[in-house]
Amino acid sequence: MAKSFRNNLINLISKKYKVIGDTPWAKYPEFIVFRHPDNRKWFGLIMSIQRDKLGMMGTDTIDVLNVKTDSVIIGGFIKQPGILPAYHMNKSNWATVLLDGTVPLKDIEFLLNVSFELTKK
Repeated sequence: MAKSFRNNLINLISKKYKVIGDTPWAKYPEFIVFRHPDNRKWFGLIMSIQRDKLGMMGTDTIDVLNVKTDSVIIGGFIKQPGILPAYHMNKSNWATVLLDGTVPLKDIEFLLNVSFELTKK
């Protein structure tokens, strides 16, 4: 289920924002960065991370999406199940979203839109 959700999200991002994700790290070929074509700023990053690195129980991997958020609204979002302070990014401006079905797709799409708008020219 998780890989299917991940692939559906990649397709949604590609179609909606007209971008193709890139894989800038040879060591992490499953990490996909989504950037604005004009300014190259990131608005999304899909990663496979071990649960314990996110403060969760277990060492199995889980797919996540990092998105930029407004510092005013981030507090409300990270209180929701499946939305965490950002992994490996500025925690006051970025959030990590679990791609395991915990967060409804409509909420993920909303967060992607916020991130896209905050990072465009």
